[in-house]
Amino acid sequence: MDKASRKPSPSTSDPLDRSSPQEPAAPVLLASVMHVADAIHEVRTRVATAFGFTPTIVAYPGYGGTTWVRVLARVVLTNKRTATSDRMRGWRAFTSVPVPNSEVEVEIEGVVHSVRADAGGLVDVVVDASLEPGWHKVFLRSQVAAPAEARVLIVAPETTFGIVSDIDDTVMVTALPRPLLALWNTLVLSERARTPTPGMAVLLDRIVDKHPEAPILYLSTGPWNVAPALARFLARNLYPEGVLLLTDWGPTRQRWFRSGQEHKRNNLERLAQQFPNIQWLLVGDDGQHDPEIYAHFARSHAAQTAAIAIRELSTGEALLAGRRQHGEGPGLAQGGVPRFSAPDGAGLAEHLRKHGLL
Repeated sequence: MDKASRKPSPSTSDPLDRSSPQEPAAPVLLASVMHVADAIHEVRTRVATAFGFTPTIVAYPGYGGTTWVRVLARVVLTNKRTATSDRMRGWRAFTSVPVPNSEVEVEIEGVVHSVRADAGGLVDVVVDASLEPGWHKVFLRSQVAAPAEARVLIVAPETTFGIVSDIDDTVMVTALPRPLLALWNTLVLSERARTPTPGMAVLLDRIVDKHPEAPILYLSTGPWNVAPALARFLARNLYPEGVLLLTDWGPTRQRWFRSGQEHKRNNLERLAQQFPNIQWLLVGDDGQHDPEIYAHFARSHAAQTAAIAIRELSTGEALLAGRRQHGEGPGLAQGGVPRFSAPDGAGLAEHLRKHGLL
């Protein structure tokens, strides 16, 4: 008897059958948590509206090729004066409330695309475009929010080199226990008080000077709420202009916690597919998962990996980070990819110079 004509079993035909397996407890509990989260969001929305918060499009830099653009933005209820302040503490960024499923118009060179934000208010879409290489302006509009403007980096088809860099403990010294790091850096500390990693701004600037066509993407597990503060930190400390690829926190309909490792792996895989001719220099630190994530990418995409550069945390930083990734030391990763490490940007620059990348 084929499957199309197979008779349903009693457990599937009778919804009242007591012998049918019960739904696992974890999904039921997660669904309950999401109901609570939805209720809290409704309360936050009412409170924000009562305090005069208005719908706002927060636009982030994007990137693309000459025929397409990845547009990044977020629609939130926020106090506009607070959102534009250069002196605000990190916690104020979390007073904004996402506006879910908002309809947004994206205008590129006079062509308008209608897109929709996700449940977290995030717009992360790829749209068709016809643009020359370089930085361009993209305009975003919504019926509920004032227009916003974003910059997008269009990568030339002939580009063969790019940079992906982590942020925490790579371009920015955190020096805090991991359980407290997120709370302190995002809820308390102003970006003016954060310390750049010695030599890293100079290193990345020298790389871009040698490869002026190279795109640079700052890939982090930090939340989108802190994107404006991170952008100001990078600019204030003279890091090359690039694109932030951040994430959201909290549970989803499918899982309890969002995976930072999965976020990084997925974005690296996406870049490999979008730019098949680019070899990526992967820059990170040995305090968490960068070495293993980058090694995995090198195994899968050796031809698209120029080198792996890992900043070595000091003993104190490693203790605060909670772990250190012990790699195999300088040498070649699988596929012949150069892999090296050093405690600061100057040391990494020397390795890059020896490998002809600087």
